[in-house]
Amino acid sequence: MRVSLRALIGRPESWLVLAFAALIIAGTTLLALPPAHADADVGLLDSFFTAASAVCVTGLTTVDTATAWSRFGQVVILALIQLGGLGIMTFGAVAAYLLHLRLSFAGQAAWKTALFEGQGRGDLRRALYGILLVTFALETGGAWLLFQELQASPTPRGGAFEAVFLAVSAFCNAGFSVYSDNVAGFSDSPLILGTLMVLVVAGGLGYTVLLEIGRRLWCRIRHRPPPSVRWSLHTRVVLTFGGVLIVAGAVLLLIFGCHRPHDVWSARATHALFHSVSARTAGFNTVDIGALPVGALLILIALMFIGGAPGSCAGGIKITTAAVWLARVVARLASREDVTLAGRKLPQDVVRRAALVVSVAMLWNLLGILVLTVSEGAGVRVRFEHVIFEQVSAFGTVGLSAGLTPALSPLGKLWIVATMFVGRLGPLTIALAVLSPPRVTHGYPTERVMIG
Repeated sequence: MRVSLRALIGRPESWLVLAFAALIIAGTTLLALPPAHADADVGLLDSFFTAASAVCVTGLTTVDTATAWSRFGQVVILALIQLGGLGIMTFGAVAAYLLHLRLSFAGQAAWKTALFEGQGRGDLRRALYGILLVTFALETGGAWLLFQELQASPTPRGGAFEAVFLAVSAFCNAGFSVYSDNVAGFSDSPLILGTLMVLVVAGGLGYTVLLEIGRRLWCRIRHRPPPSVRWSLHTRVVLTFGGVLIVAGAVLLLIFGCHRPHDVWSARATHALFHSVSARTAGFNTVDIGALPVGALLILIALMFIGGAPGSCAGGIKITTAAVWLARVVARLASREDVTLAGRKLPQDVVRRAALVVSVAMLWNLLGILVLTVSEGAGVRVRFEHVIFEQVSAFGTVGLSAGLTPALSPLGKLWIVATMFVGRLGPLTIALAVLSPPRVTHGYPTERVMIG
């Protein structure tokens, strides 16, 4: 593979990389301004880290969002979360249509790559309007419910801004909070936790799934037959496998102790369910992650590594990738060449892509664990499971931390920023953006090696 300037500026994947990088730089500039700071000045590296975390909708923070930033700084973070979650390419497409400009084929391809993994889904303008309608409808409804509960509390903990911030952060799977304890102070509020979970799940489904659900609901309301009798395979895999992960994750977290020592059984079940949802790249927490047993941390790491659905605000290797990879393993164990999933045969290019994503993700995280072990192990005793947790949390753009983030060294912060960027766009997108395919000029003789 070789680096090519033409590949860097001419491919749809490159548009995504450059757009997100430009947004991070712009966010860093705004957060570095004195009006963005509260009581004390925030360093340039911490401003850069916060901007990257917001654009990549991760939620990892080296400074307290509630106390380090002024209201102006929090508004900047909120805007970065919305732009990064919905996609800078979407807002560019909106501006183009409002100005009556025609998107180039490369622009349309980049937009579809960002939200639909490169697969067209009908009319581009209709899909764009549908995405904006679904996004702002869910965020507005969630903000209204949160505002009502915040105001009804015996000791009000915020108003409209706090409600909007939490709603946008939840739907975009960002995990940022304007409260120093994240959302631990709302552990006894089922409405707030329930609203956050619904927004997180909706934001992690992906716009392909949300639009298909919306079309079918609209047809049902108007008493019309749906566009097709069966749901698409993509939607069925996302809903089924995602539901299994939430339930299984909640049960395992309940067994392995994802709760506080003094909690009653109902509170323990609530914490387990909330973190099973939140670990799928949202990053909200109601318990001290650093105090959890190793078993609970391993369950959270697995959920963070898988993440949400393609074309969503979530990170990780994605639900469909994990499902295809597992189907491939089952097929190989059964000595079958064809890989099937939910009664459908999968194309070989999809199977190969899933295997490649899993392999690259594992290699990147192994490298990251090594880097963090070296950068954070000097002079401080850091628990190895916390290093693994920090790395996978950044890659999955989750934002949960076992307490390592505020104490990161400058090298550790830069590595986590790079990991969040790769995790948000996907390792394959980064690779395709900067590497061009080699020219095949010769071949090699074939020879076998022993396996296993």
